[in-house]
Amino acid sequence: MTIFKEKIDEEYVTTSEAKEILVDIEAERADDEDRDLRYELARAIEHVNRFAHLDAEESRELVEELTELDQIDVPTAVKIADLLPEDRTELRSVFAQERYSLDGDELDDVLNVVAKYA
Repeated sequence: MTIFKEKIDEEYVTTSEAKEILVDIEAERADDEDRDLRYELARAIEHVNRFAHLDAEESRELVEELTELDQIDVPTAVKIADLLPEDRTELRSVFAQERYSLDGDELDDVLNVVAKYA
């Protein structure tokens, strides 16, 4: 017997936004002394604490500003906001598996937006 789960909704969040969500979950669970944090939740919190470079509001602003550029969609903007690339080589790695790539000026436009937040 196979059980299928229906996807109801989908939203892309940055690591910083995930951190905020996980902190709230951790706080809710901390009030319940009988429940230990599950291993997966503890590892997820450890991960976001290590890799979240901006606060949640800044990361969302960065994603919104990046998506204003014609060539950047939301999933790509979230990747860029999580990585905060500092040069063209790092930024090109974001587009390595995409069907398109950006030219030098477009890369520089993205890097200029990122530089405001880094």
